[in-house]
Amino acid sequence: MRGFWNARVTCGVTLALVFLCGAVIGAVVMDFGVHGRGQAVAFDTPQGKADYFERLQKELDLTPAQSEQIGLILNDFWQYYRTVLSDAKQRIEVVLTPEQKVRFERLLQDQKR
Repeated sequence: MRGFWNARVTCGVTLALVFLCGAVIGAVVMDFGVHGRGQAVAFDTPQGKADYFERLQKELDLTPAQSEQIGLILNDFWQYYRTVLSDAKQRIEVVLTPEQKVRFERLLQDQKR
């Protein structure tokens, strides 16, 4: 009976160590930002806009005239997008308490990361 108990304890300790090693390695990987590499830049940033426009030009084989027109259309869209987001944020803040506004701002900042 004593040998059986030692095997169970050994198995449990081994599983716990494997789990802890995985958690530590995962934390280190997340801390170094390895998980974020290869992700596209948000399209509402200057770099994201440039990347998206460049992709459209390449994949659609746009002529210079088409590129100019689509560039204007996308600029209008991005301006509209910013206006809608700003309006929504203002409307939400009217409903929130001062403490909730602080947390809401924090949520928005976290979302940008």
